[in-house]
Amino acid sequence: MKIDELIVRRAVDSDAGAVADVWLRSYTAALPDVRRAHTDEEVRSWFRYVVVPGLETWVATVEDSVVAMMVLDEEELDQLYIDPPWRGHGIGDRLVELAKQRRAAGLSLWTFQANAPARRFYERHGFTATEHTDGHRNEEREPDVRYEWRPAA
Repeated sequence: MKIDELIVRRAVDSDAGAVADVWLRSYTAALPDVRRAHTDEEVRSWFRYVVVPGLETWVATVEDSVVAMMVLDEEELDQLYIDPPWRGHGIGDRLVELAKQRRAAGLSLWTFQANAPARRFYERHGFTATEHTDGHRNEEREPDVRYEWRPAA
């Protein structure tokens, strides 16, 4: 794996399929016991027609292959997924730092309570849990937790 050749850039429309594939593989690997609310094709359509063209979507690529993706929606870090073989190489760190640069006033995000690795990752990056829910507001009906990051005063 050639992490030194990592390129982080804004996604373009032609990236939508690869972005969706990274999301699907990562979600399946990280959350095997969490019910997915949408089929693979619905997820691919959402990335193709809504996310990539309409939201601030970033990709990390190695040799022109998408290995990670991040979506910012106003002050929300809406999506951050790393292709499973590329986890543990600092890619998520780079994307979170980019998100903090792009949203210097602060960020918030939701993750599932069951996703302990993601929770540790965000906490390591200075995010603080501010709300826990029973999952009644998300499509998966899975208990979740809201995190917030604010820059040091």
